[in-house]
Amino acid sequence: AGRPSALAAAEGPGGGGRARGGLCLLCGLPAAGKSTLGRALCRRLPRRPGWACALLSYDELIPPEAFGPSEPGAGPAGPSPLLPRWKRSRRELLQCLERFLQALVTEEPLSVPPAAEQPGWERFLACCRGQGLLAPQERHGRPETPAATAGPLYLILDDNFYYQSMRYEVYQLARKYSLSFCQLFLDCPLECCLQRNRLRSHPLPDQTICLMARKIEMPDLKKNAWEQNSLILKSFDCTLEDEYQIISLLATALENPVKQNEENLEQKEADRAICAASAVHQADQICRRIISQAMKDAKDKNILPSEMKSLAEELNRLKAEFLEDLRQGNNLKNQTCSVTSSFQHEATNVVNKYIFK
Repeated sequence: AGRPSALAAAEGPGGGGRARGGLCLLCGLPAAGKSTLGRALCRRLPRRPGWACALLSYDELIPPEAFGPSEPGAGPAGPSPLLPRWKRSRRELLQCLERFLQALVTEEPLSVPPAAEQPGWERFLACCRGQGLLAPQERHGRPETPAATAGPLYLILDDNFYYQSMRYEVYQLARKYSLSFCQLFLDCPLECCLQRNRLRSHPLPDQTICLMARKIEMPDLKKNAWEQNSLILKSFDCTLEDEYQIISLLATALENPVKQNEENLEQKEADRAICAASAVHQADQICRRIISQAMKDAKDKNILPSEMKSLAEELNRLKAEFLEDLRQGNNLKNQTCSVTSSFQHEATNVVNKYIFK
């Protein structure tokens, strides 16, 4: 059998319907081999006629402190940030990426996103410069512009992307700017990821990876039309067959950029977001009351002040996890009740752990 037409087209001169650029997501558990694959693609793709490639690693673009303890002032009954720091950092990064794509398509200088903090924007620009994505500045202080490429530019985004909603946000950018979109999901066994993570200079806690393994959502090609251009790789060592499939997927995606009116899911997603926000707000209020009562019960049991602080932090982390699970749910109305009931049970267990030490 001959090669697919998309692959053959990718090896020849540019076609009429080809996208000017593409977004390729590398998804999977930590230590699944995403960064290794990303670096390999950045070496191999530029060898193809007319292709340019750059790797944007979320580990480099989101600071480690974004995943640290809650910010001061986020007590059990006090005010808390609207979003956890890691989530705000992801949102800022997405805004920075959009500004780059906007400049790439319009051929205009980059402009700072209004909501982005300066350190995050500077990290993004430094990464772009290191990847050769920005044109050399003729004079210091002039706005930077994307570097010209002979053919389409593939941006490979290296992150866990363990929720479908995280990947859908990037798909929306591809649709907004008529770019190609595809996903490479590395389905590496959990035990293998744990073993490889332990060999790293800065390993993640085992429980973090195990929790992610329970929550991770693989691409669903049957349910989600926007995930059609996806490839699930069972091995973390890229074989020749894997490489051929990857190149074929990237070529097919380039020949079929996402159309701006495709699927018309914007309103549906907006409605879901409104419903989710309402349900999550209700659950947040209930969880806050549960935490407040739990802290009162613990104080009545004469728990030490130092342990009260640890208890408050643990209960707030638990609340954040429960609310995030609720945000990702589909049947929000039915889930709100079960989530708050489950949170009550888990919170009681946490308090008992301190009381009966």
